[in-house]
Amino acid sequence: MAAPAAVAERASGLSWGVLTALGLAALLALAIVGIGRHGDPAPQLQLSLILGAAFGFVIQRSRFCFLCIWRDWLDRRDPRGLLGIVTALAVGIAGYTLIFGVWLPDPSGTRLPPTAHIGPVSLALVLAGLAFGAGMALSGSCLSAHLYRLGEGSPTAPFALIGAVAGFVLGFQSWNALYLWTIADAPVLWLPRHLGYGGALIASLVVLATLAVFLLRKGILPLQPAPALDPFASIFRQRWPAWLGGLLVGLIGVAAYLRLSPLGVTAEIGSRSRQLAAAFELLPSRLEGLDSFRGCATIIRDALLTSNGLFITGLVAAALIAALAAGEFKPSWPTAGQVLRGLSGGILLGWGTIIGLGCTVGTLLSGVSAGAISGWLFGIALIVGTTVVLRLGRLFGLRL
Repeated sequence: MAAPAAVAERASGLSWGVLTALGLAALLALAIVGIGRHGDPAPQLQLSLILGAAFGFVIQRSRFCFLCIWRDWLDRRDPRGLLGIVTALAVGIAGYTLIFGVWLPDPSGTRLPPTAHIGPVSLALVLAGLAFGAGMALSGSCLSAHLYRLGEGSPTAPFALIGAVAGFVLGFQSWNALYLWTIADAPVLWLPRHLGYGGALIASLVVLATLAVFLLRKGILPLQPAPALDPFASIFRQRWPAWLGGLLVGLIGVAAYLRLSPLGVTAEIGSRSRQLAAAFELLPSRLEGLDSFRGCATIIRDALLTSNGLFITGLVAAALIAALAAGEFKPSWPTAGQVLRGLSGGILLGWGTIIGLGCTVGTLLSGVSAGAISGWLFGIALIVGTTVVLRLGRLFGLRL
């Protein structure tokens, strides 16, 4: 039994967190309403903020972190997180197929669906996935998870994001050489073009179902805590099941593509990094073919408010609100090791994002949902990169 004073202190802390979360939620709601009153693009900006907030709340409550999910499988054969990713992909593939059927009835021609993340399949994509996976293992998260952990007060996340900016700049500087070497002539492989919408949907769902059966047979499901009877506690205090997080992530991804653009969290960071590189004359005079590819675009923008910028703002704000309500906002001063790991891992994350035209959200989730082979290849490569670095790190006694 906990001492009465400790219980009272914890209850007081949670009450403070809930009140603060309610205040921040009110400010976020006012921001959404305020954006809706200004200018022609206001509905798009407003929806971006709403979807970003929904995405941030969901991934914080369900711990939808690719590194954590893969590490759970490697260390404990816990399949729940991977099954959540499978769920998100299944929902995304089904939703995208319905949208494609309306927007592009005949997939057999040379056209591709508008803005969908369907990229070239090249050796550079494999290198990008390996680098991104290594960056995840070193820094402790993928970029989307660093953003939601920024809302939790993570001491590593700010340095990982700073490192990612440096990685973006390095990616711009190495883009032309990689483009001429392997990307320019690489095929853009889209499953519906070769199998039709029905065939691509069936093939993708069969692969996901096979993976789910494998995970359930080989995995070890831990004992689950009894769900709270209090609805407030179930939503704001307890972790959500991974399948529920995956279901909601998939639905948010479909809604984002239908109304805005494919789900992604790096376009704004990449664009501002490109702007910064240009200001310091670190940007090549010409980036061969980069802006012609689909993915998380890094076009320099003059506008202060952008759709992806507001999406990220909503993500971090909602993650902060969720963390405060759950008593999981725990900021601390970073150690030297956390700073080093954040910066070095962030550089790899940023470089991999530029060369791979996106991250785990844009290239993997949105790409696989769109039927792009590039999404599958990037996912396999980042798993290899993550696993190798985790194994090597532990071999040398590092806490990864």
